[in-house]
Amino acid sequence: MSRVDFGAKPLMFPMPVLIIATYDENGTPNAMNAAWGIITEHQEITISLGEHKTTDNIIKTGAFTVSMATEDTVVACDYVGVESANKVPDKFEKSGFHATKSTKVNAPLIDELPMALECEVKSFADGILVGKIVNVCADESIITDGNIDPKKLKPISYDPCNHTYIALGDVVGKAFSDGLKFK
Repeated sequence: MSRVDFGAKPLMFPMPVLIIATYDENGTPNAMNAAWGIITEHQEITISLGEHKTTDNIIKTGAFTVSMATEDTVVACDYVGVESANKVPDKFEKSGFHATKSTKVNAPLIDELPMALECEVKSFADGILVGKIVNVCADESIITDGNIDPKKLKPISYDPCNHTYIALGDVVGKAFSDGLKFK
């Protein structure tokens, strides 16, 4: 195998496209696109964020939701990433998103995004947001046999090399099972 060096860059595949939603001090919903996030514990998500209207809201409310961007909403999800609510206060509305207040945390659920993690802030320092996952909710339309069905959810991932969004592919194995043949 011949390898090519790319240097120290934030390259990982797949990189989920996360849409973080908050309320501001007036109860106006806001959303931003973030790609640098990961589940770090059983009920914990960690996301690297710079300074944004969304981070101001998170500090004020102590809550946020994280939805998976989908193939069906790629344009709106990209828009909330390229536009700032500090410049365009109604960017949530302009994206075509609609909000329903979470019953678990003081943050909006985005009606057009069928899966969300409802979170409380555990910590936020040096641009690293750590959230306690209070609940995961999903629209019935993406449920199969009582579980979230990725084929119905149609989440996208971010390709940091080519600055594109990619759809997920087919199942290629069974977790916690296929490797047992080596035991």
